[in-house]
Amino acid sequence: MASGGWGWGSLFGGASAAKSKDSAKNAILGLRGTLDMLTKREKHLQNQMDEQDAIARKNVNTNKAVAKAALRRKKNYEHQLEQTSAQMLTVEREISSIETANINKETLDSMKAAQKAMKDIHGNLTIETVDQTMEDLREQHAIGDEIAEALTQGNLGQAVDEDELDEELAELQQEELDNKMLKTGTVPVSDQIHSLPNAAAGELRGNKHTVEEDDEEEELRKLQAEMAM
Repeated sequence: MASGGWGWGSLFGGASAAKSKDSAKNAILGLRGTLDMLTKREKHLQNQMDEQDAIARKNVNTNKAVAKAALRRKKNYEHQLEQTSAQMLTVEREISSIETANINKETLDSMKAAQKAMKDIHGNLTIETVDQTMEDLREQHAIGDEIAEALTQGNLGQAVDEDELDEELAELQQEELDNKMLKTGTVPVSDQIHSLPNAAAGELRGNKHTVEEDDEEEELRKLQAEMAM
């Protein structure tokens, strides 16, 4: 855990950072050595306590003096064990503090390096420079649009006149009607209707409908006469 963050210091702080890194590393190595020694001592004292406890139990009924002496030694070992445990906690706390301090320093160094890199990248770039650049771009786009419009002016067709289209369509219909009259000598009612103005075409459709109704009345009278017979 302690060695994981040491790789950054030499990148950003030069000799000073390397010295600080070595100092933190050496301190942690020393503390870990002390912790290993205390761990071994803790295990040894626990074994001594277990051994004296076994002696006291063995002689509790047969030799009380021996049992009492074993309990006294056990208490002494227990006291030493408590001291050792407290020392271990202190060493572990110091190791954690140094590791945290080292990580904080490495983080700060990294942030300083990032700030310097951002400053170098931006250089003389300012908000005013950006605004001016964007304004220049907009002006160039506008000039480009004006140039394109000037180059195409007069080459594009004018808007279509709907009245002219209607007149042209009427001429085509008349030509088609004339061709049919030359071929057949008669004009179909549907063509007459389509070729006439709207009002006249409507009147013609009305006359056709009246003729159809008269034919129906004639058929009905014939049918009634037959039924009477």
